[in-house]
Amino acid sequence: MNKFSETLTKDNSVLALIDHQTGLLVSCRDLDPHLMTENIKGLANLAKAVGLPTVVTASMPEGPNGPIMPEITNILGSEIIEREGEINAWKSPEFKRAIEATGRKKIIMAGIVTDVCLMFPAISAVAEGYDVYAVVDASGTWNSTVTQAAMHRMTQAGVKVATWSSVLAEMMDDWRSDHGTELGGILAQHTTYRWVYSSYLTAANQK
Repeated sequence: MNKFSETLTKDNSVLALIDHQTGLLVSCRDLDPHLMTENIKGLANLAKAVGLPTVVTASMPEGPNGPIMPEITNILGSEIIEREGEINAWKSPEFKRAIEATGRKKIIMAGIVTDVCLMFPAISAVAEGYDVYAVVDASGTWNSTVTQAAMHRMTQAGVKVATWSSVLAEMMDDWRSDHGTELGGILAQHTTYRWVYSSYLTAANQK
């Protein structure tokens, strides 16, 4: 099967969250800050719900970049790989070993900023045979022009550009799956899908 038509499952992928740090967040202007935060929380809650292996890394969190945003650590815990200077997380031996230890070749990846902290490791991982899904709406950068440039470069390199809700739906696959109702609830919690989900629950309870 062509790798571009393969689907994500909870058993074949790992989530990498890169540099979602408080000092970097304040410079992101390509998405509404509240919307971006909800997208990041949704992606983290998805990983927690299905038991997806997760690797979180921060670049020099004691400096101006700041710590990982609490919305992530509140969901996934405080285990963070703190890089000492590598801009490209893929060049961090600790980060790369953590990905390799999962034994999974599909990486669901998000980062701040999109054109550096997400793009560089995404391209590097693809070059080494990994299948990378860049979740651009759970990432952020200076403005929409920069986002578009990063998306073009990533797709040229073979990275799959995705959104967190499409990743969730791909993981769910079927409303009748083991995590179907829970994942629907996560989508409802973090998007305007909440009204559709409410209707679904009402109909289900009337059966």
